[in-house]
Amino acid sequence: METDKVKYLIDMINDMNIKNKLRLAICMSNSSYTNLKYDKPEMYVRFDNMLKEIDEEYRTTLINFAKYHLIMFAMAKIMEMAKEEQNQVALYLFNNIF
Repeated sequence: METDKVKYLIDMINDMNIKNKLRLAICMSNSSYTNLKYDKPEMYVRFDNMLKEIDEEYRTTLINFAKYHLIMFAMAKIMEMAKEEQNQVALYLFNNIF
């Protein structure tokens, strides 16, 4: 059952465009509710710079991530997961972006 959560989120990530993948990665890297093994500040800077190159709105204005319902739903699912599951999803997402 636990792997079903991971598979569901990976399927959701596969359906996202690159901008939403980057937004989710930024939220995961910036959140104090995720227990990632990775260097969160370094990952945040990388994804932030990548999104600034792609999305002019993100570059020029202050973005309220709450208006992206899919991202908030995915973050809620991630926060429900155990540490190992969060790291599985993060590894998939980060590798999918790079």
